[in-house]
Amino acid sequence: MSSENKEKMQKEKQKISSKKVNKEVEEYKKKAEDNLICWQRTQADFLNYKKDQEKYLGEFRKYANEDIILSLLPTIDSFVLATNYLPDDLKDSDWVKGILCIKGQFDGFLKEVGVEEIKSMGEKFDPNLFESVGEEESDEEEGTVVVEIQKGYKMAEKVIRPAKVKIAKGKEEKVEN
Repeated sequence: MSSENKEKMQKEKQKISSKKVNKEVEEYKKKAEDNLICWQRTQADFLNYKKDQEKYLGEFRKYANEDIILSLLPTIDSFVLATNYLPDDLKDSDWVKGILCIKGQFDGFLKEVGVEEIKSMGEKFDPNLFESVGEEESDEEEGTVVVEIQKGYKMAEKVIRPAKVKIAKGKEEKVEN
């Protein structure tokens, strides 16, 4: 083989080798870009997951005590009933003052954990806040709450127990025959 042919073959091999290397470099560049895009997507997904978890935990913390509070509400209702029907001759008793102090502590606890009473008396009936247990004749506008049977409570804008109420109905006019 002549030296010219050898040189040609050498150059040809270099061209092929160079093309092969360039092709491999392009393939690796593409893989690197794909991996970078995948990593960026994964990072964005993780950040979104992290935000979602923080939001979920915030909501969880907000309502974590709900079951405990719902368990306490009947006891608090009993205190309310007891104080509503307290005889006048017992109001100055130290024992009664102690009971009222305990009721005050319950009220303070509810406020501390973000529970608030739902105002019902004189309000227009709202099925999201109230549970109607009947109607009562009244001079109030029809559909207005006129009797509160049981207090309702909200916790962080969520109704945890609707107020049980009676609403006003229009007076029936007697028809004479």
